[in-house]
Amino acid sequence: MFKFLRCIKLLTTQKIKIILQEQKHKNQMSKNVLKISLASDHAGFGYKEKIKDYLKNKNLYEVTDYGTHTAESMDYPDVAHALAHSVVNKTADIGIILCGSGNGVCMTVNKYPGIRAALCWKNEIAELARLHNDANVLCLPARFITIEEAYEMVETFIHTAFEGGRHQRRVDKIADIRK
Repeated sequence: MFKFLRCIKLLTTQKIKIILQEQKHKNQMSKNVLKISLASDHAGFGYKEKIKDYLKNKNLYEVTDYGTHTAESMDYPDVAHALAHSVVNKTADIGIILCGSGNGVCMTVNKYPGIRAALCWKNEIAELARLHNDANVLCLPARFITIEEAYEMVETFIHTAFEGGRHQRRVDKIADIRK
């Protein structure tokens, strides 16, 4: 009987250790998950929904959707401000935002110190925005690109690292507003 109880206690202790190790691993992994803020106006709503599903299906990212949540006409600054706050306050690592031309949302989020938003309509521009400008918000013009081009730019933006070096000096000067 004692052997049986000791065996159960040993198995329970081992199982607890395994569960704790698994939880520790999950916690470490969640710290490394890229947090992405996503937003659009009504013109970008359809693409935003597709990009959200695309990213969530990969199970690699934590995606927060700041709206809009319908295709009804709305004012793009409302969602742009929310997305910008998330990146500035570091609740998101990067942002992806869409509107018809990409211009309105880009102008809005670039008002925030620390935001370096890039309006991209070709994959090479998305790559250079990350490589040379350390862009942290990708602005997409939903009316002028295909969804496949949007996916490609999102992938490039996520997976391209800032080159640093001579580009760091230039990025530092972006925030240096002179009177």
